[in-house]
Amino acid sequence: MKEGIIFDIKRYAIHDGPGIRTTVFFKKCPLNCWWCHNPEGISPSKELMYFEYKCIFCKTCQLVCPLNAISLDERIHKINRESCNGCGICSESCPTGALRLVGRTVTCSELIEEIEKDTLLYDSSGGGVTFSGGEPLSQSAFLIEVLKECKKRYIHTALDTSGYAPGNIFESIIDYVDLFLFDIKLFDEKDHIKYTGVSNKLIKENLSLLLEKGRGKDIILRFPVITGITDTEENIESLASFIASLKGIKEIDLLPFHDICEKYQRLGKEYKMPTNQAPLEAKIKYIKNRFEKIGLFVKIGG
Repeated sequence: MKEGIIFDIKRYAIHDGPGIRTTVFFKKCPLNCWWCHNPEGISPSKELMYFEYKCIFCKTCQLVCPLNAISLDERIHKINRESCNGCGICSESCPTGALRLVGRTVTCSELIEEIEKDTLLYDSSGGGVTFSGGEPLSQSAFLIEVLKECKKRYIHTALDTSGYAPGNIFESIIDYVDLFLFDIKLFDEKDHIKYTGVSNKLIKENLSLLLEKGRGKDIILRFPVITGITDTEENIESLASFIASLKGIKEIDLLPFHDICEKYQRLGKEYKMPTNQAPLEAKIKYIKNRFEKIGLFVKIGG
């Protein structure tokens, strides 16, 4: 049986598809978006998060670390993340929970058991399970095994995806997903590479593939509204023209940026966003009106 690495399971989710849902967050993502709201999902490896406000500087973590990857000097807590292998001994020993290991290995049967705990909620609300991340398609073999088991149990499935995966992998999961929550960020390829680390060519190809091969599938585009990056008039106009040229897209969700720099600090990651400014209400309204003009139902929020 295949195994996967997840970093969270969110129950009673109401923004990741219809009804009440269980959202499973997969680790590993080929994109590295400057504004990523789940930076703990980018790396494929287990990682330590450090919550400074919980730390009492007892030095327990330093003493138990088998790789000497933690040091405390004059009440400054340091983690050598290149040396850390994510064994979790320090987080298990921490008396205050100042260290948390992000990521755990699960089998398909273990994950299905977790998902099935909420089947009564799915049945009563028209909900189901949503796979998010990270990028679930980065663990495609594990994902498809879980999707097949969900189908056997008549559990509605949604996939929250960047669309960045080899075409054959993307095509292989289409029959097992009921709803695609498909991210679309930047139309210009150079901008996409700058702000996400990858080209958008494959993403556009997979969206076209989905519309061709997934006839009858529900598709909702998701557009992150990032001040000065994705909300420019040029990007909005280019995306509107591109979406209008496609057949089968009926809805788009606008996801306004909100600042989460603390997550990056806790993971010891660089936070590249030049501003923490949320988009203005007038800008959101402008984008909403622009997409409505091409016939889309527009919702603010996921």
